[in-house]
Amino acid sequence: MKAIILAAGYATRLYPLTKNCAKPLLPIGSRPMIDYLVDQAVTLPDLDEIYVVSNHRFAGQFEQWAERRRPTLPSHVRLSVIDDQTTHEGDRLGAIGDIQYVIRHAAIDDDLLVMAGDNLFTWALRDAWRHFRQHGEDMILAQKLANPEDRHRFAIALVSEDGLVEHLEEKPACPRSDIGVYAIYFYRRDTLPLISRYLAEGNNPDAPGHFPAWLYRQKPVRVFFFSGRCIDIGTPQAYEDVMTTFPVSATDGHSPAAQEASERL
Repeated sequence: MKAIILAAGYATRLYPLTKNCAKPLLPIGSRPMIDYLVDQAVTLPDLDEIYVVSNHRFAGQFEQWAERRRPTLPSHVRLSVIDDQTTHEGDRLGAIGDIQYVIRHAAIDDDLLVMAGDNLFTWALRDAWRHFRQHGEDMILAQKLANPEDRHRFAIALVSEDGLVEHLEEKPACPRSDIGVYAIYFYRRDTLPLISRYLAEGNNPDAPGHFPAWLYRQKPVRVFFFSGRCIDIGTPQAYEDVMTTFPVSATDGHSPAAQEASERL
């Protein structure tokens, strides 16, 4: 399995915090935000490569981070930074465009985990991975939204009794349920060519939820319901809140998840 961490946005809503720093590199506790995603990714037993896709402006910052992070990874996991060559908000590829860019650049032919670089979560990603392996279908991750206002901020799904997507819409004006989909996705190897088809048809290349909203009409897409917090850091207030509420661990660059992965080798 390969993983792509989406980190090519410019995070203009977080200015001035992100004017000279990529959002996933903002500190949470003593560590950059992206470290917590990597900690979770390396707990997946068959994951062997992580790609961080950045815009050209911040690619150097991510490479400096990656140089520090690589020595802490399990020996079988490689970490690569890919520059999508965009330089400003107006020429960015969009999240789905960046996924396709990495697939082509790295010639990925494997099952794929995709995560937004600005989402933090408190539950074990390996639980979702087990569900993906058990069912063998493309999979989105979801949770019931307690706050009705959030139903306009997330992709919203209708889910069948057997756990498959019946309807999915990115940030709907009129939500049809309270099931919010977060920007963490598991895709089968044979689904990856459909991303280029999706883009070739002229569909929205931006928010990553648009692709599974198209995909469920082509093939079954399963839903995994997680228990715990998943935090989308999209505003200065959200960042301030997470600084005081997210359960940071370790100041030495290793979380329990990363330590667990190392001990399995």
